[in-house]
Amino acid sequence: MLGIYDRIFKATHGSRLIYNTCWEDPAADREMLKLGADSRVAMITSAGCNALDYLLDNPQAIHSIDVNSRQNALLELKIAAISELKHEEFFQLFGLGAYRNFRALYLTQLRPKLSLSAQLFWDANAHYFSTTGGRGSLYFQGASGDVAWGVGSSLKILRPKLHRALLELLDSETLAIQCQRYEAIEPKIFGPMLRWLVRQPMLLSLLGVPRAQRDLIERQFPGGVTSYVRAKLRYVFTQTYLRSNYFWRVYLTGQYSESCCPNYLKAEHFETLKARVNRISIYTGTFEDFLIAYPDSITHFVLLDHQDWMAAHLPMALNSEWRYILARSAPKAKVLLRSAGLAVDFLPEFVAANLVQDKPLANHWHELDRVGTYGCTWLAELRPRESLNYSNAVTALAVAA
Repeated sequence: MLGIYDRIFKATHGSRLIYNTCWEDPAADREMLKLGADSRVAMITSAGCNALDYLLDNPQAIHSIDVNSRQNALLELKIAAISELKHEEFFQLFGLGAYRNFRALYLTQLRPKLSLSAQLFWDANAHYFSTTGGRGSLYFQGASGDVAWGVGSSLKILRPKLHRALLELLDSETLAIQCQRYEAIEPKIFGPMLRWLVRQPMLLSLLGVPRAQRDLIERQFPGGVTSYVRAKLRYVFTQTYLRSNYFWRVYLTGQYSESCCPNYLKAEHFETLKARVNRISIYTGTFEDFLIAYPDSITHFVLLDHQDWMAAHLPMALNSEWRYILARSAPKAKVLLRSAGLAVDFLPEFVAANLVQDKPLANHWHELDRVGTYGCTWLAELRPRESLNYSNAVTALAVAA
């Protein structure tokens, strides 16, 4: 079974767009990172939403890195659309997830702005934005979109009352009303079928959850994966106000609303993004590969949760990646990551010698995170140390360790 899980996950991530929207809360990130005019950010792309959100804090540069070229192709399309389109058109694409005659718009205005790799991806997948036939939304496409579309379609057909009740949750007038509504439907949501589904390798792989993360949850969370999912759903539906929780709205409805959407989609920020979007550079490859090639220092690192997988499958690569992170760190550089585990206990020993954790701040924003699906948030800052010559930093760190 373990071998099957790993093969499914590898095949999925090696051939598909996984995330059609970011699944980390940029409001929490920006409060923890405190970006400014001198900030140079290195981050995992995911769907590119948060790179665009970070631009609102006026950083000097954002380097968006992903081993999956399809994720970078999505960010490239967003950047091209911001540069070339009006806000109304942009919101139709990435707010509503659909655009009438998208192919014509793509060929005339967007495609010329893309890299060859992104062109090839969108040439083959322009139907993601189709308004007729199919699924009708970008947010029901890709691996995670398969899950959202499949669950929503099944509920509409098999459990229409439950589906309507979930949609009513999104528009609850107050958090108290929302809690009452959820209490009434929780037993129906978390029935035998869902408890079975959340343990299936195929479903978890489509959601971007590798075996390493499932195993972390099984080891650290009382009751394992099924209890973890139930606790996280309860948190989201009773502790976060869904009227402003765009993460869950988009997967339940296939679109954002103008009042419930990421900052990068709001009209008041569009001209700012147009002026700053050229500050984002995109790199396809590993995080370490980027750091090896990058000649300058980085002030902020946003690692998402990829180190959960590295710790289980590539511990030597995890060790090496951290050496390059430290080698490229500017004074007082910050590192932000998330984990499926309740604690990050897999980092190389030399990390603690070079970084100081800010547990209170990380825990505070973890509790306020509107996504609500991670086990913990980890934030740290580089300890004061003598300036390093970045061209020799990796060798120096290797000797010191």
